[in-house]
Amino acid sequence: MAWNFICLIIGYFCGCISSGYIVGKIYHIDIRDKGSGNAGTTNVLRTLGKLPALLTFAGDFLKGAIPVLIVRFVLGTPGNWYLLCLYMGLGVVLGHNYPFYLKFKGGKGIAVTAAVVMSTSHPLLIPLGLLIFVAVVAVTRYVSLGSLFVAWYIPANTLALYRGHRLFVHMMIVSLIFTALAYFQHRQNILRLIHGNENKLWGNK
Repeated sequence: MAWNFICLIIGYFCGCISSGYIVGKIYHIDIRDKGSGNAGTTNVLRTLGKLPALLTFAGDFLKGAIPVLIVRFVLGTPGNWYLLCLYMGLGVVLGHNYPFYLKFKGGKGIAVTAAVVMSTSHPLLIPLGLLIFVAVVAVTRYVSLGSLFVAWYIPANTLALYRGHRLFVHMMIVSLIFTALAYFQHRQNILRLIHGNENKLWGNK
């Protein structure tokens, strides 16, 4: 249990490295004052363009993947590495969403959640999640809708691969927290989707 807490805290401080905020400062703006006010990749894309968005996504992805992979291959043991990775990843998501030095105003956690997925899932399952996200966004042009689908991937992965594990219930609870955080961070997007006025990635509403 102590290692779970340690991973959560370390993950939080890793997550506090706000790529969107840093990229915005390079372009002499506070990205949280522009567009949706979010410090994530989508708002950077709409506000600053493709290259800044790519840098933001890469930074957010790496800050999630690197600590999780370190836990998986250095600290983890065959019996508990997945749960430790979940705690590390959850910490990163919390730090990304609520960085203490930015008055707890960060991103929505999808890029770092994707990093956790990529770092913990079976390699054969990763393309499926990517395909679902791309298909949803391509058909609907709503990044938020694709993100809400991705938010279920960690619980689905846990159910598929660890349902017989002695720590399965613990793993599933932590997995569902990822989903709950994603939906909470997208609550305004969900309302706009319901009312038909959500911003699309390209083209007119």
